[in-house]
Amino acid sequence: MKTSITTSATRAPDRSRHWHEAIASAYFPLDLRFRDADRFSGDLTTWQFGDVSISRLTSDALQYHRLPHHFRAARDEEFLVTVPAKAEVFFSQCGKDIKCPPGGFFLERSSEPYQFSHAEPADMWVLKVEGDALAGRMRAPDRFCTLQFEADNGAGGLFTDMLHLLPARFDGMTQEARVTVGRQLVDLLVLAIKADDRVLASGNSTVRGAHLARIEAYVRANLQDFRLDPERIARACGISTRYLHELFRDTGQTVRSWIRDQRLMACREALEDPNNVETAAEIAYRWGFGDQTQFSRVFKAEFGVPPGEFRENARASRLS
Repeated sequence: MKTSITTSATRAPDRSRHWHEAIASAYFPLDLRFRDADRFSGDLTTWQFGDVSISRLTSDALQYHRLPHHFRAARDEEFLVTVPAKAEVFFSQCGKDIKCPPGGFFLERSSEPYQFSHAEPADMWVLKVEGDALAGRMRAPDRFCTLQFEADNGAGGLFTDMLHLLPARFDGMTQEARVTVGRQLVDLLVLAIKADDRVLASGNSTVRGAHLARIEAYVRANLQDFRLDPERIARACGISTRYLHELFRDTGQTVRSWIRDQRLMACREALEDPNNVETAAEIAYRWGFGDQTQFSRVFKAEFGVPPGEFRENARASRLS
């Protein structure tokens, strides 16, 4: 699905309301503060790639405020990844401020208040991704908000190149292809974030962060192993089991619950994949769930419906 919204055909007194509605529809509710509401000009185009959306937003100077009342009724965490193409953007969340010029990108989380603004006319690309999709690929993605990442080279350059390329290819893709490349774009985002040297030290000491990064890499490489447990992980990573549990205590999640969540996310992606012909039971077994009853129970608890129904809903969504 592709949608385009512009203020050019909107009467001056209606432009503020029109842009509020456009932003809420593309992202989530925000309070907007205009320099000159009646003369404000903005254009917003959004392309949907499965559960991921890409948007290009051009507008006059503006302030966006995410306030507590906006997310009290919100159920799921979402992240926006903003890539300025013109004008510097100011962002503040959780007591930390950044000024991101073109050539960088940063993350915003939906479940905490924030302020976002640009004092000059801006042109920016925005990726919207579900929190679960990021959490399934990296631990605690919220710790990377208010860090500015490079958008012009290395993995960050690959991410932004693909971000710019996909909309131009949108009309020539099938719905299945859009879902697939949306996931690949999120994979590139994670690669770009993890390639940054500051990530190992984010929210923790460098040594502890390095241990966690090594643990995460080992777990993801061995998710299909039924024997994966804290003792095996600790042994493979050269630390004690006690220290492993201590590291995860800082994250607010146990080792076993994190492993389970990674396996559930892998199963979810397999069930969403239109090219996957395995049964739900085969998928569960491949990703380390030996007990099908337990798998169905924890999958429903996490995603709201049993695995079979989730697959049918995903198929119906692609056809609609």
